[in-house]
Amino acid sequence: MKKCLVAILLFAALTFVATEANAQCAMCKAGAETSIQSGSSGAAGINKGILYLFFTPYIVGGVIGFFWWRNKKRAEA
Repeated sequence: MKKCLVAILLFAALTFVATEANAQCAMCKAGAETSIQSGSSGAAGINKGILYLFFTPYIVGGVIGFFWWRNKKRAEA
């Protein structure tokens, strides 16, 4: 129980005590800002790329989990 409490407190500390982070390199940030100011669609492309990179691990994990679940279900039957 003590290990679980420590893990929960550590998770809460890392989650709620987050600092602001700029997750772009200086050139990407400057390019996105100029793109927004000029009305170009470059910033939208950067945002789509970020979303693509964000969701890819979850999709891969979901596919692996599905096949694992399906094989486990077949083995039990």
